[in-house]
Amino acid sequence: MRYLPLVLVLAASPAMAQSPELEEACVAVAQNFLLVPAIKTGVVQSFPELEPPGARLTYTTRDDPKPSDFTNEIECEFMSATPPLTLTRFCISETCYSENEQEPENRRRYLEVKALMDRQK
Repeated sequence: MRYLPLVLVLAASPAMAQSPELEEACVAVAQNFLLVPAIKTGVVQSFPELEPPGARLTYTTRDDPKPSDFTNEIECEFMSATPPLTLTRFCISETCYSENEQEPENRRRYLEVKALMDRQK
């Protein structure tokens, strides 16, 4: 019993490292990119302590999703872990989008999503 407080602190640590701001911003990136008003999220993880800070999540656009429907993934990177976050890169499935992308279409999609995110500040 005397180890119970230590176990509780260690068990809570990963959850305390999560960042709701990063997670919400990554959901907004997905919605803007996919042109949908809402998405359902499955597993959501954020990493405010990493450089660059970011978040990743599984999602679906289905209305009544089953656990097996959360097969799509998005990863987002930001300049800062605190507002203003400033999107620097995001990847959906195997394709990444950033200002430095060699593929002009991917660079254009990044700039579009970044402009939409900047308008929401």
